[in-house]
Amino acid sequence: MHPVNTLGKWLLVGTTAAALAFVPGTAVADKSRGDGSQGNVKTSAKRDGHTLTSLISYSGATKGTSGKSSGGLAPTGNWTPPACWYEPRTAAEFKKYMEGMFTSTVNAPGMPNYAKTAVSQYRDIYKDGKYKDYNLDKADEGAFWVSVQDEDRWDEPGAWTCSELPFWVKTGDTPQVKNSVTPDVLAQLAYNQVDVPETKVSLAPADNTKVNLPTWAWLDNATFKPVSVTASLNAGGVNLQSTVTATPVSLRIQPGTKDATLYPGSGECTFQNGHIGTPYTKGDADKTPSCGVTYLRSSGSGSYRLQATLTWNVEWTGSGDAGGTLPTGTFGTTQNITVQEIQAINR
Repeated sequence: MHPVNTLGKWLLVGTTAAALAFVPGTAVADKSRGDGSQGNVKTSAKRDGHTLTSLISYSGATKGTSGKSSGGLAPTGNWTPPACWYEPRTAAEFKKYMEGMFTSTVNAPGMPNYAKTAVSQYRDIYKDGKYKDYNLDKADEGAFWVSVQDEDRWDEPGAWTCSELPFWVKTGDTPQVKNSVTPDVLAQLAYNQVDVPETKVSLAPADNTKVNLPTWAWLDNATFKPVSVTASLNAGGVNLQSTVTATPVSLRIQPGTKDATLYPGSGECTFQNGHIGTPYTKGDADKTPSCGVTYLRSSGSGSYRLQATLTWNVEWTGSGDAGGTLPTGTFGTTQNITVQEIQAINR
């Protein structure tokens, strides 16, 4: 886990004022995973006197719980879930964190003086300055909100956009800072945790087919069904949750060559009567598949890379009757298809 307020960042700064810019009270989202089946897996966060980790927990079809993890949905368009956000901490929790971080910094061997000065000035804001002893006398009236980074996206520029210093918010008030946790933000974070099955289609013929022979494609109905993840936060007087549900809606087939005919012609197979495609059965050889491909040229000594990409619609509901839709997500896999010429027999 990456440490908060990374000291290495401070060492890159040449002045006290600039050093302070790297001390936003950043926490790190905890991504510890449990083993179990959909619906009873829960992740939780931990904290100590020197670091803070996210207090958001996730349950349901989270990454790593479905056996073969897909790695999650890829949002369509330019939208991505937040790589950083703000969460509340009680006055006592924030004081414990701040004092621990201050002590470890000023006592660290070889720590440059400008970094010690910066962290001292940072601490003074909450100890002797604007807030006076961390607002402990107002502990029942509100909480400090601190920025949190998704440790899996630490290297993304978006992880460093939550640069507000920890700020005080009265209980019941909504922070007027972008990406402060709300049901909507929780839903976006839950989106990033959704695990969907590996998109491997069933084919007939499987793996090896013939030129001009229709190859039927379909999905296992028992595997490809709606999946949900719930994100919950109960901290600093804030108790919120949101559930996102991803539902498969269509399958796009890309045969790996231009020398192919797709069924339907668009290559986009939609759900019909609760399933995508029709399983091949004996006697269907002369029929046209509702979803599939006919290869028009041999793959020679190699194979074609058939790509199957499933599109999922995403909806969410949350605390206070909140809800809505989020961008559709996709996940695709490829599989090798060998296409052979039909051998004619000369008489």
